[in-house]
Amino acid sequence: MTEKRRKSMADLGLFTGTPQHEHFCRMEDFFPTREMPPGSRPLPWPRGQEMPLPEAFVVDGVPRSSKEFLRDTDTAALLVLVDGSVRHESYFLTGGSDVRWVSMSVAKSFVSALVGIAIGEGHIASIEEPISDYVPVRSGSAYDGVSIRNVLQMSSGARWNENYGDASSDIFQLGAAAMGIGGTLDDFVARMAPESKPGTVCRYSSGETQILGALVAQATGRSLSDYMAEKLCEPLGMESAGHWLLDPAGRELAYAGLNLTTHDYARIGELYRGGGSWHGQQVVPAEWVRDSVTVAAPHLEPGRPLVGGQPVPLGYGYQWWIPAGDRGEFAAIGVYNQFVFVDPAADTTIVKLSANRRYGTSPEEAANREMETIAFLRAIARHDQ
Repeated sequence: MTEKRRKSMADLGLFTGTPQHEHFCRMEDFFPTREMPPGSRPLPWPRGQEMPLPEAFVVDGVPRSSKEFLRDTDTAALLVLVDGSVRHESYFLTGGSDVRWVSMSVAKSFVSALVGIAIGEGHIASIEEPISDYVPVRSGSAYDGVSIRNVLQMSSGARWNENYGDASSDIFQLGAAAMGIGGTLDDFVARMAPESKPGTVCRYSSGETQILGALVAQATGRSLSDYMAEKLCEPLGMESAGHWLLDPAGRELAYAGLNLTTHDYARIGELYRGGGSWHGQQVVPAEWVRDSVTVAAPHLEPGRPLVGGQPVPLGYGYQWWIPAGDRGEFAAIGVYNQFVFVDPAADTTIVKLSANRRYGTSPEEAANREMETIAFLRAIARHDQ
């Protein structure tokens, strides 16, 4: 663990239109971190024939230039794997093959995998158990008696506002807790208030992932970083060291604080594309992978999940987003346009790391460009079909 001078959302100018590509490539300069070593036997991706990107893609019937889209969303890295081989790789701005970029909410999907592994190993008996059986919370608070399943599905019923344009919203308060303002991250989730009946509303909440990170730590008796290093970094043969950002108590920012290289982010996509199996080893239980990327209830169907109080045209699983359609696509998505997108039908995994400076300056798609990104990634995945 290293000691660094902390910077807040305000210090970095997050969601204000301030360019972020000089920050997202070196978050370890601004926060204390806990490092995870690369795998003892790193597994570089094999190289296949270079695949050109589509010159244009279509959004709502309107062609868009791929080159302009990459520029306008402050793209730092784009990696395309087809059947496990690199078919396209490009870097811009401060990106690079050896650059560790902050995950934002792509971290949520990694945390979900660790919950599944912990269940498979018997550290957690069942996702039907109350999360409060493992993580201390206040009596009567949002997570008191709520099942782990409901938390995984962002459906705990906790009151939450993930509005990136509102400096008084819960996501900004969670960021303040990461700085130690008003207590630690554990303190913050322990006192959250209930609002709706669990299992009825999918309300996207970074607080849900934060308590899932605490669940992994409490159930295994290890830090999130240590557990991930053994259970994911080592068996997946990660090529570079990674790290998690920490709060003042040494708890990982489970909801957003993972930092990896582009090549190593791709491993979670390929792992899930393979049903949790990696080079003959079942790293994540197959049933867990299947359930994680399946819409399992009406309130999780595309158009029903709420982000900042607004419905989004995506479905939700266990900390994975599920685009509408019948191709079985799924994605880990983080603010500022971080993506690990998987199209199993095309044997394709794509990583896009970005610093879209307009993100959060408006709730509109024109600023955030997430559905446009999905259209772009779909065009890549289906380019040769």
